[in-house]
Amino acid sequence: MDCANKLECVKRALLAMQRHSWEQGVAMQGFLEQGDMDIVIAMAKEAAYRRLPDGRVAVLGASSAATDPCSAGEAIGEAAKVTEDGQLQRAYEKLLEWALWKAPRNDCGIVYHFTNRTEFWIDSMYMLPPFLAAAGYYKEALQQIYGYYEALFHPEKKLFSHMWDDEKKEYVREAAWGVGNGWALAGITRVIEALPAELAEKQKLIDLLTPIIRNILSYMTENGLFHDVIDDENTFLEVNLSQMLAYTLFRGMKGGWLAEDYLSYATTLRKAAMEKVDAYGLVQDVCGAPHFDKPGVAPEGQAFYLLMEAAAKDYYNKA
Repeated sequence: MDCANKLECVKRALLAMQRHSWEQGVAMQGFLEQGDMDIVIAMAKEAAYRRLPDGRVAVLGASSAATDPCSAGEAIGEAAKVTEDGQLQRAYEKLLEWALWKAPRNDCGIVYHFTNRTEFWIDSMYMLPPFLAAAGYYKEALQQIYGYYEALFHPEKKLFSHMWDDEKKEYVREAAWGVGNGWALAGITRVIEALPAELAEKQKLIDLLTPIIRNILSYMTENGLFHDVIDDENTFLEVNLSQMLAYTLFRGMKGGWLAEDYLSYATTLRKAAMEKVDAYGLVQDVCGAPHFDKPGVAPEGQAFYLLMEAAAKDYYNKA
């Protein structure tokens, strides 16, 4: 099979994949930033259809995920605006109620990753704050970012650890998982983009994120990839962090909050990812679903190819 249009093949392969709530959410965001509203609307309707009474969307089977469903929030909101569909609007509002008031959280108001465990996962940095910021709840989005940062940023490594038990006050997984750091980069980037220019916290977030970007780049291999655990060369090389970081760099340069000096890095990272797309449009050697313990393919790997390409296109088309 010949994949003449790589981007279209990646889209098709993504739509063919089975998806959990966060995978549906990041896929919807990828199509949203690509401008494929017809697909976003269809996916939003499916996410809204699979809504629990508490407001969580895109749920398949029994699920204890607290923040993952929120990854679909911005795209559902945009679909509701375009269609003026009452069911989509209700799904959006109920999901926002979940995110703001119903989701389980600690005494400081920081939302747990699960409904049944007092754990913070760095994944939540992408799942929740961008939805809140896109909805105009800037203070609440920032509160979650700073809470996750305090729990999961490793001051010695200057990278994010993966999992923290807030009740036991100890790491569940201290490792600096590459894709986890990618979730943080992309999530904070989306919040920076959503914050009004006059809000002082926008620059504070930029100042928080920039040194982390520089540190992660110091671990990049010659071929533009990273180890699954960023600072552990004994772990496998994987592709999705390269896509997530390229997305961040292109968005940052387009927004004027990252220097143009990062273009060479963004180009290298993007090239590395593009070379991994096979004849069927599958982005090979990302941290693979369903267990994310070896190189393979994953909906989030497909989705971040779309996000990376949308960010690159916006950057190169800037005035």
